[in-house]
Amino acid sequence: MILAFDTYYFDNKAKTVSICFDDWSDEENYKVDTEVIENSEEYQSGEFYKRELPCILSLLDKIKTQNVTTIIIDGFVYLDDNQRLGLGGHLYLQLQGKIPIIGVAKTNFATLEKNKRQLLRGSSMRPLYITSIGIDLDYATELIKNMKGNNRIPTLLKTLDTLTKEKDCG
Repeated sequence: MILAFDTYYFDNKAKTVSICFDDWSDEENYKVDTEVIENSEEYQSGEFYKRELPCILSLLDKIKTQNVTTIIIDGFVYLDDNQRLGLGGHLYLQLQGKIPIIGVAKTNFATLEKNKRQLLRGSSMRPLYITSIGIDLDYATELIKNMKGNNRIPTLLKTLDTLTKEKDCG
């Protein structure tokens, strides 16, 4: 079982959505879990994880994780080549290193070079930026590359992004 998480912030609330799917080739078979938290933390530059990690952990508490093989987050595992932890790295530590984390980011983080891969999908000239912990980075990049969908963002991750931004609070 694979979980992917995303959080959207609005009106001092944080809406976190998780898509659960069984196979990297899935495109339509998935389960959705949603949670809205009031009074979300303010964004702190360089410490994004402090805002989003509590949201992911809260929703994760409601999901049975014994069969989870991988978690995908919208963001970075590392913030620099000295392995300063980003959201994915902090999540990995909170899970005591039991579940590999793949970070898929849409924008580059310039202080990170060797611990990320650029991935071009479809006909897009704009790459996704892949980072990972608990799983080989090149293998993680291949997994994201081979997810269903002909566009830059794999279909299930695009679905997740859309569900997260819907005003309906699920």
